[in-house]
Amino acid sequence: MKVILSENVPHLGDMGATINVKDGYARNFLFPRKLAVPADSGSAKELDHQRRIIARREEKVRAELTQTAKALEGLTLEIKARAGENEKIFGSVTTAVIAQKLHELGHTFDRKQIELEEPIKSLGIYSVPLRLMKGITANIKVWVSAAEPEAAAATDAVEATPEPAGAAAHTPQDADSEPSSEE
Repeated sequence: MKVILSENVPHLGDMGATINVKDGYARNFLFPRKLAVPADSGSAKELDHQRRIIARREEKVRAELTQTAKALEGLTLEIKARAGENEKIFGSVTTAVIAQKLHELGHTFDRKQIELEEPIKSLGIYSVPLRLMKGITANIKVWVSAAEPEAAAATDAVEATPEPAGAAAHTPQDADSEPSSEE
């Protein structure tokens, strides 16, 4: 079945493209979600009208995303991570971490839109591209800095506190040997 995409559909096509898909995929997925319209519905005039509507919507979305890209160009994210020798961090900074940090600042991006070649594994400043739309990319700066050692030492001290002397854990064998209060 020939359809015209009314939205950008990943792995299928861009807005306004005419493509062939299976009938069930079109009826059960694309049409209910208003991602596509049938290409063979009605006359050629209606088809042209649909394409013009889609083109106007794409121009509007492209203009909004261009403004968003300009606003994001000056953005610098600071991510604190525990670091060891030679400025290597424990773990890594991935696209999910960057997406979470952007979400905390009020920007909602899917981690798949962040084009990080490989996870960041050392301290420093990195330029990370955000793909907003085909042809629209914003470069943000990610500054990976060392977490304060005092804060890390304080959390380690809290986690390593010994149990009080009388607070020994009971094992199932101990429970059998002691009389229960229910009897």
